[in-house]
Amino acid sequence: MADHVLETRLWLARPRRAVFDFCADPANLPRVTPPALRLRLLAAPAVLAAGEVLDVQVSWLGLPLRWRTYIREYDPPYRFVDVQVRGPWARWEHRHRFLEGEGGTWMEDRVTYQPPLGPLGRLLHAAVVHRQLRATWAYRQARIVALLGGVPAS
Repeated sequence: MADHVLETRLWLARPRRAVFDFCADPANLPRVTPPALRLRLLAAPAVLAAGEVLDVQVSWLGLPLRWRTYIREYDPPYRFVDVQVRGPWARWEHRHRFLEGEGGTWMEDRVTYQPPLGPLGRLLHAAVVHRQLRATWAYRQARIVALLGGVPAS
């Protein structure tokens, strides 16, 4: 099955280190996740580093889903990569990049993912999941702007 890719870019009127530190703090994950997903941190380090693991629970259509993420790469304040090692996706890799520019920081996200359930997952992705994921990311960006200050890239 082919991968799907979600890419976003957001400019924030903050220094790169401040943006990186905010995004790398597991305590901020519930703050930037839509309330309907009811994200709960089950286990997370106080500070991220390569090799760390985060366990969360989310709710999708009322179903509680556990999700374990492994921090595969960690290069502050430039980038980090988290990958799902157990959870709702057949594949999930989230690359976070932080670039200085225009008096602030460009935050770039690239998520490479595959829905579960083979052909049924592809149908659900086309019908529902793709839109929900885009809406989740729009919410995330709006919350980051509200919390850190910035504007969505055009």
